Amino acid sequence: MSNLPSTFIDPSDAVLLLIDHQSGLFQTVKDLDVPTLKRHVKALVKLAKVANIPVVTTASVPEGPNGPLIPEVSNIPNATYVPRNGEINAWDNPNFVKAVEDTGKKTLIIAGTWTSVCMAFPTLSALAEGFQVYDIIDASGTTSDMSKDITLARMVQAGAVPVDTVSFVSEVQRTWNRPDAEEFASIYAELVPNYGLLIESYGTAYEEGKKSSE
Repeated sequence: MSNLPSTFIDPSDAVLLLIDHQSGLFQTVKDLDVPTLKRHVKALVKLAKVANIPVVTTASVPEGPNGPLIPEVSNIPNATYVPRNGEINAWDNPNFVKAVEDTGKKTLIIAGTWTSVCMAFPTLSALAEGFQVYDIIDASGTTSDMSKDITLARMVQAGAVPVDTVSFVSEVQRTWNRPDAEEFASIYAELVPNYGLLIESYGTAYEEGKKSSE
């Protein structure tokens, strides 16, 4: 593990848990728009690949109205998918817990739909077992702002740390002085479209400046 302060996420000790990001459940999300939610989830998937963070996914009765996992999650290469036997709390499924424990990581990065159930319940269970948990709130969705607010209060009181997708990406990156900096730039560009336009305009101006100086 790296010598990061305990207040920061150590990516070498992290595993990303994407819980119940299912097409049917997405139809009920009201605390943020679905295209934004999907964009954030996609950014997390790309970050996990760049930073070599293992991913564990699961779905709640995907053959029912909750629907299958969205393609951004179901098509993650090398992710561990754990089917469940009807358990609402993924942590109640022994195979899910084993998949997490098999990674050897003690820092859980959790996103899920619904925030108040699919993210909150495993968060509370994992905290009780001594894991450190960071919840990515804007890569999760629930039925109302009130639901999100009271869930956040409950999880923070239990010891979870709420973060957003941009801050998580930046915390993993730590510095632009790294060989994969362009890959992080592309994540930001997808995550924050206006920032992508800023990168594009800067690149164009830079290239034009080089041409004029030749």
